[in-house]
Amino acid sequence: MLLLGIDLGTSSIKVSVVDGATQQTVVSAQYPETEREIISLQPGWAEQSPERWWNDVKAAIKKAHHTGKYNKNDIGAIGISYQMHGLVLLDQEGHVVRNSIIWCDSRAVPYGNRAFEAIGAEGCLQHLLNSPGNFTAAKLAWVKENEPDIFERIDKVMLPGDFIAQRLTGHITTTPSALSEGIFWDFSRNTLSEAVMQYFGFDNHIIPEIKAVFEDHGRLCRAVADELSLKEGIPVCYKAGDQPNNALSLNVLEPGDVAATAGTSGVIYGVSDALTYDPQSRVNSFAHVNYSNQLTRVGVLLCINGTGILNRWIKNLSGDISYPEMNGLAATIQPGSEGLSILPFGNGAERMLSNKIVGAHLHNIDLNKHSNAHILRAAQEGIAFAFRYGLDIMRSNGMQPSVIRAGKANMFLSNVFTEAFVNATHIPVELHNCDGSVGAALGAGIGSGYFKHPSEAFQKREILSIIQPVQTELYDELYQKWKELLERQLM
Repeated sequence: MLLLGIDLGTSSIKVSVVDGATQQTVVSAQYPETEREIISLQPGWAEQSPERWWNDVKAAIKKAHHTGKYNKNDIGAIGISYQMHGLVLLDQEGHVVRNSIIWCDSRAVPYGNRAFEAIGAEGCLQHLLNSPGNFTAAKLAWVKENEPDIFERIDKVMLPGDFIAQRLTGHITTTPSALSEGIFWDFSRNTLSEAVMQYFGFDNHIIPEIKAVFEDHGRLCRAVADELSLKEGIPVCYKAGDQPNNALSLNVLEPGDVAATAGTSGVIYGVSDALTYDPQSRVNSFAHVNYSNQLTRVGVLLCINGTGILNRWIKNLSGDISYPEMNGLAATIQPGSEGLSILPFGNGAERMLSNKIVGAHLHNIDLNKHSNAHILRAAQEGIAFAFRYGLDIMRSNGMQPSVIRAGKANMFLSNVFTEAFVNATHIPVELHNCDGSVGAALGAGIGSGYFKHPSEAFQKREILSIIQPVQTELYDELYQKWKELLERQLM
């Protein structure tokens, strides 16, 4: 059986068709080729159109079909990965009532902070494992106060993956994992949080039917099947946020397993068997893909908003240059970039910095010494140091990884970044050939029952390489200088 995985990213949609028998990717396709822009109507705001996502999903699937590398009738299950924490609102007719307020939007921080104070630190951390912060529930509270006419039209509140599944099947469902990332889930009671719903004044009817991550969330409806040249009735049987899904794609399912990704944002994601939380909510805890009432599997997530987006920003300023060319130029410069340092925090409020908007900064520029190559290397080192800063927070909360698994994609395609990452963190990295759309396809194989146990989905996967730290003392010195620059900005 062939498995179709859909990865709803911030920059584009990627789909992969995976052969369940071999666990190998038959074809992958991305749409659009250029990166989608984020709509920012005011400073700190970030929105995208859900209908644009849906059109891009269809275009990506058609693009994969066009390769002619598989029989479309052999596709037997669909899985979805999606950008986390976004807010999608539908009315009773199933129409989108406003653009999605996405993960890096900062406008809801005050709403989450007030909820934290009203519900209380103990109530939030012991039940929600997080402060409401800048997550989906707080974003909905912003809509309620600032756009009351739109709020009155709401029939269902969804995460981005719930929306794509609804467009595919006509059915609306959600999961404990999705609700936890929106800060709607009470871990102590394993149900929708009464405290959050009551504090914000939300009616329970706006929450869709709750199902497990690996479950039938609806069947491909006839109209969509005809449009996409697929069989009617294919189950959508897996959907998860991009970081839990990335962990799944790397077989990070058991306590102590740790994954990382460095796309538009950067994430370290570790699995725990305890209801663990950071007292300051600088790192966050969500229900992992295999979390259930009977099995405690919590994903502890460090998120850095400004990682690959900084690399893209510098690419745009550098003119007609490719990412491989950027990486090659960065490699011509010695570690430390001859004193040039970059703070990469220019993409909204950073949770690990207590939801402060720090901005991106270039420090110690020498106009007679530093070239574009220095900037390229300093950016990649600055991103690696941001990972080290966040990982130290995770370590203080008991997460002590001995190895980190990552897909060889995005920033991990750069030897400069990967070496800076392992040397700054002192942790080796295993690189694997996988991505979000492949993970979503394998998740569909688990959810459909094609794989009898999750471990079967990874039996034929191989490690591409292991990168060991070798210059930790040098990078410790460089990191301490970088950290001093950051702490001045935080004062």
